[in-house]
Order: sequence, then structure tokens, then C-alpha cells
Amino acid sequence: MTVLHSATDPEALTFTITSELHATPERIWQLWADPRQLERWWGPPEWPATFVDHEFVPGGEARYYMTGPTGEKAHGWWTFITIDPHRVIVFDDGFADDSGAPDRTQPTMRGHMELQPDGDVTRMVITTRFASTEQLEQVLGMGMVEGMTTALGQIDAILAAQP
Repeated sequence: MTVLHSATDPEALTFTITSELHATPERIWQLWADPRQLERWWGPPEWPATFVDHEFVPGGEARYYMTGPTGEKAHGWWTFITIDPHRVIVFDDGFADDSGAPDRTQPTMRGHMELQPDGDVTRMVITTRFASTEQLEQVLGMGMVEGMTTALGQIDAILAAQP
């Protein structure tokens, strides 16, 4: 399993999940930069993602939806804040309506992904920061821990299939 551990910090309003991958930071970076590879792991297996837009530059936006087991769709969006190749991505992350437009009645989170090389493995640390305790509890209650754990668990197979 890829995931080493996850932790929620209610005081800091964060959820952090750490994975260890047997690949270089450059290879792992492709999993974020290429929307077709991103689709293969961003959603949990029972809610696969489809990226309809993916402008992977600072200020760029991504639009996607995840399709549930009975065909229902959950839309989301990102705005990329910082992109430091092979090291860090910072992005705002939120829910969207059926047209893909941000749903401002739902929480907006700040995602921070960092790649930390260590010999022949790379740790990928994803920290999500929330604006309030209520938002943290709401999104965790939607199954974020389980969803991220199973989503990240798909990466090993992608890396093995496409070195």
C-alpha cells in the first residue's frame, strides 16, 4: 500500500496524508501534470475522475467530475497557486455545480502537495487546509480520509505500468 499514514489536526485545521512511492519526483510529477494520468488515481476506484480542463500553470484552473457507482456526478475545481516543478503544488480546491462552476456554498480548501525524495523512494505529502472547524468536519464526514486513502492506493499500479 502506498499510504504511510494520515493525520487530522483540528487546531491547525488540516488533514495530511503521506504516501511513499517507488519512483523519482520527476515521474510522480507526471501523475499531477498529465490529466489522463491524474484521472487514473484522483478519485477513489468507485468514483473515478474525469478532467475536462487542466491548465497546469500558476493561475490556471482544472475542472473535473467524479462518477459514482450509479452514474451520479460530483463536480470539482482547482485553481493552481504555486507550481514548483518536481517539488510543490499549491492549489485551491472546491466543489462545483453541474456546469463545473465553483459552488461557493460549499467549502473551499487549500491543497499543498510536496514531493520529498529519499534514496529510491519519494514521499508525497498532501496537506489540505480548511477555513473552519465546521468545514474540516463536513469534508471529513463526506469520507475524505477513506477516499484519499483508496485513491492514492491506485498509484503503485500506474507507476508499475508506465515507468
